[in-house]
Amino acid sequence: MAKWGEGDPRWIVEERADATNVNNWHWTERDATSWSSEKLKELLLGLRVEGEQGSCEVTEVSKVEGEASINNRKGKLIFFYEWNLKAKWKGVTKSGIKYKGHIEVPNLSDENDMEDLDISVTLSKDQPDTQLLTLMRKEGAEKVRTALGTYISSLKTEFTQGMILPTANGLSVAQTSQSKAKVDKTMIGSNCSTPAANTGVKIPTCKFTIKDTFMTSPEDLFRVFLNQEMVQAFTHSAAMVQPDKGGKFRLMDGNVMGEFLELVPEEKIVMKWRYNSWPSEHYATITLTFSDRGRETGLTVECRAVPESEEERTKEGWHRYYLQSIKQTFGYGSRLY
Repeated sequence: MAKWGEGDPRWIVEERADATNVNNWHWTERDATSWSSEKLKELLLGLRVEGEQGSCEVTEVSKVEGEASINNRKGKLIFFYEWNLKAKWKGVTKSGIKYKGHIEVPNLSDENDMEDLDISVTLSKDQPDTQLLTLMRKEGAEKVRTALGTYISSLKTEFTQGMILPTANGLSVAQTSQSKAKVDKTMIGSNCSTPAANTGVKIPTCKFTIKDTFMTSPEDLFRVFLNQEMVQAFTHSAAMVQPDKGGKFRLMDGNVMGEFLELVPEEKIVMKWRYNSWPSEHYATITLTFSDRGRETGLTVECRAVPESEEERTKEGWHRYYLQSIKQTFGYGSRLY
């Protein structure tokens, strides 16, 4: 048993290693049940909706029954969760009449898509009909669905921090503190919420190169950029990654997106890459070149067609939210030059 977050019993997790493996693959399993139970209560309690009919609020999470765990096997994080949830809500009309009811989610599971989630909203027995029920079944249920989606995203990002990831060269990776799991996304997240319109005007661009060194093999570093679970780990947010030529990716809550143009295993990745706030359909071309240096890997990041006005922001974003975050998350730290 290992503690994640001293002094807080919610962070007690189970961690097992397969001692019989012969290829230096490390197998880690964590029980996320206690953490998940607290997280679900935190996200659901106090949810509030308002409308012309009045307002409603989730006042109690009465049942959180189920389990959750994470397995890390050969670089792939596998998530298992299954929950039966019940909550109580109260509402008050504009005229001051009070109502109460129940919410039930019987099938929050890794086997079901969020769109297929059953969210049942009812009135308590002997309560007369009210338009507040319609409000809760529409806007209230949607807020519950969003909160549960946040739980799944947090399970795949916050809770996975520090899980031991595999290295083909036998180097073990460092665990990171849970207190450092939340990343300040001001560089990548801010000013990126609304896509910019296509002005139809050619914009001035620039190019630059970043060089860095990682204490791992080209194979492992190459995989970091293409494995969806590993991308989610170092970006600390949900991600969609299609690891093939022509495959799309979307990171940082949709603030970064692009497409893989060329993939040469352990040697090179070429991608179209853009911030969501850049002029519509304008992409930079990013080329990652991996150099085998024995127990180290040299990485050259060549960025072309970056809008001149975005040069410093893009440089800082790659330094901080890609390179440094990869080192901190997986223990590949070395000097930057």
